[in-house]
Amino acid sequence: MVDLIWLVPALPLAGFIVLIFAGRRIGEPGAGWLATGVMGGSFLATLGVFIDMAGRSTHDRRAVVTLFEWIPAGDLSVDIGFLVDPLSITMCLFITGVGALIHLYSVGYMHGDDGFARFFAYLNLFMFAMLMLVLGDSLLLTFLGWEGVGACSYLLISFWFTEPANATAGKKAFVTNRIGDWGFMVAMFATFFTFGSLNYVDVLDASTAGTVAQGTATLIAVMLLVGAVGKSAQFPLYLWLPDAMAGPTPVSALIHAATMVTSGVYLLTRMNPLIADSAGWVPDMVAWLGVGTALFAATIAMAQTDIKKVLAYSTVSQLGYMFLAVGSGAYVAAVFHMVTHAFFKALLFLGSGSVIHGMDGDQDMRHYGGLRRFMPVTTGTFVVGWLAIAGVPPFSGFWSKDEILTFAWNKSPVLWALGLLTAVLTAFYMTRLIALTFAGESRYAEQRTGEEDAEAATRRADHTPHESPRTMTAPLVVLAVLAVVAGFVQLPFSSSTRWLEHWLEPSLYANEVHLGTGGATQVLLAAIAVVGGLVGIGVAVAVYVKGRIAREPFEQPIFADAWRIDRSVAAFMGGPGRRGFEATNRFDGQVVDGAVYGVAGLVRRLAGVLRMFHNGMVRTYATGIGLGAVALLAWFLTRSTL
Repeated sequence: MVDLIWLVPALPLAGFIVLIFAGRRIGEPGAGWLATGVMGGSFLATLGVFIDMAGRSTHDRRAVVTLFEWIPAGDLSVDIGFLVDPLSITMCLFITGVGALIHLYSVGYMHGDDGFARFFAYLNLFMFAMLMLVLGDSLLLTFLGWEGVGACSYLLISFWFTEPANATAGKKAFVTNRIGDWGFMVAMFATFFTFGSLNYVDVLDASTAGTVAQGTATLIAVMLLVGAVGKSAQFPLYLWLPDAMAGPTPVSALIHAATMVTSGVYLLTRMNPLIADSAGWVPDMVAWLGVGTALFAATIAMAQTDIKKVLAYSTVSQLGYMFLAVGSGAYVAAVFHMVTHAFFKALLFLGSGSVIHGMDGDQDMRHYGGLRRFMPVTTGTFVVGWLAIAGVPPFSGFWSKDEILTFAWNKSPVLWALGLLTAVLTAFYMTRLIALTFAGESRYAEQRTGEEDAEAATRRADHTPHESPRTMTAPLVVLAVLAVVAGFVQLPFSSSTRWLEHWLEPSLYANEVHLGTGGATQVLLAAIAVVGGLVGIGVAVAVYVKGRIAREPFEQPIFADAWRIDRSVAAFMGGPGRRGFEATNRFDGQVVDGAVYGVAGLVRRLAGVLRMFHNGMVRTYATGIGLGAVALLAWFLTRSTL
């Protein structure tokens, strides 16, 4: 089955090709079912490869499947090939599995949209790029997928491009990711100059053998971190992710919860031997960056009123947890939380889409309330996602988040304390979302401040919230089940229950940090985390359900305005930044290009003068030879000592 790994990315690529040329002819819902079918086939192919790899011994769980030679250029030789190992197969399993469910959900969500077939073509192309990113056997192939998901993200975020805000959000995502891409490219250049290869097997095996200098490993690791920060939306390059909610909700679930944003965590985990060889401050920087981003985003999520914005900042925060894990040397915990997060965050995003669908496109939670009566399936599945992300046992989020906090304690009690505070805030703002959306009385038909036109008000008053169709609720049920059971792949009770750790062992090169804390300490830390989550839930219930505590202290204007960072960046880019860019453009046009054009003009004029002496007349050439001979004789006479 390993030799059939090429089917995994080939199927969504085939779906894209068919839909881009014949999508309109196939129409709705055929185009959606075709795209969903190829993703289901890709998942089954991945499952077959996984079963094959799981049946092998630990040291035999790595294979490189080469399709053909791509770039033969001197010392650089790059093949189109796939690295099949536990890490790449784990990524492929949840990418294709969750991706297939989101495709199915989209069949109902995008019903009636004029760009129905085009939407599914973009989704299939994105899945192809994402699978190439995780399966590529070299940094260059990973970068090909890396750029592919960036381009597809632009296409999908700005899918409804007739709205200026959507088009702007797509451009913002594209430009912000270019900064991270610069870091990735520098890392690739340094890797090739150091190892003479971009293939993972060559680079990682050489690094593990201790043949790379610490300074070189540090440079490569830091540049990879820059790339990871851009793609995984860490501070300060997180700005694109909240605006990306302008795209259709399935896009938010697929790209910004389950797949694309985990690319940075995957890249750092894949290159773990270089992080281990780098200076000690590099993993420290990764950990502090992660926990700082996690806490920062959690404070913003507390005061958002757009249901998708809450989940967007929650995604930034949860990705910060994964960076905290990588910086703490807990690569298994990082992948573990990546998997559980894919399930419960995709569930929450799709659940929010179901709410928006049932609320006639309204995304403001202040207009919700009491939806549990109208949307029982959406409510039940959403509650599962809430309990998972809040870290309530035995839901999956508890196990993965608790493992990260334990490793954080092992590295620094301060890191642990900040991570715990983030967990409390997470439980608070997710309970707030649940209370404003599903609890209490309906507020949809209430008079609103700044009422829009009378026709819209009448339509809203006549509208009754409703449950979504089965194509949308069925994926919610499946994801809810996965959000419950996914934590059981890595239980902390004994070595035999740590299945994910044993499975990933060949991909980690023995760089996983071993905990120095005892079993009693781990139990105490887990208990504190559970109590912290329950405190966050309890306070949110007291504020938003019971009304015993005022909302104002928690919904600070500075939190609602995202600490004014986004606003400040926009003001800078539109003011001094724009003037600086225009000045740079003028310098480039007048000085840099002027120098080039000036040299070219000088050469042209000099050549015009010299052309006068190349007229085809023998006497002119004879005169030139004579003058040259006289000049040489004069030079020798002046240099002679006679």
